[in-house]
Amino acid sequence: MKLRQFGFIATLLAAASIAGSGVHPHGPDVPARPVGAAEVVSLNGLRNAGFGDTEEDLTRRGLLRTDEEACGPTLAGHGEVSPIFVDDRLVLLWLDDPMTTPEGISAGTPVGEVRAVYPGAAALPAPPGSHRFAGLLARHGDRAYLFLHDGVTVREIIAGYADWARRLFDEGYGPC
Repeated sequence: MKLRQFGFIATLLAAASIAGSGVHPHGPDVPARPVGAAEVVSLNGLRNAGFGDTEEDLTRRGLLRTDEEACGPTLAGHGEVSPIFVDDRLVLLWLDDPMTTPEGISAGTPVGEVRAVYPGAAALPAPPGSHRFAGLLARHGDRAYLFLHDGVTVREIIAGYADWARRLFDEGYGPC
């Protein structure tokens, strides 16, 4: 290799290294996560864990984990999801960012956008004197999304069986 070729290659490597180093930009104009990093949760559940699946089946398939550090069982590969079981069946999924509905609603979405996407959603006011969020229950058959909000933005999303989502709201149950 000639000295000039070596120098050219070294310069290219140095430029590539400099371009990929340093502080990555952040702020309100820069997305907090890569585009496409969100996972969609439908009213059937996740791609590999559906509502009505048993704890035993999810464990057998290697999808349900019980970590000591978690507040309850978690779904493998879904640290942003807390499954809620009743009588050994998956009835609700408590979702955190970056999980999203098929329509693109996630934590942080303005309440007005949720109302536009789900115009039939029932408004559920927070109980007087409580420190709980208000809710919007978007029901479709026996399934629903429960959007907990502060009046401005969505703070939490729960997906699953509508009756259990409503009961969760009424009783103030959390994922932990």
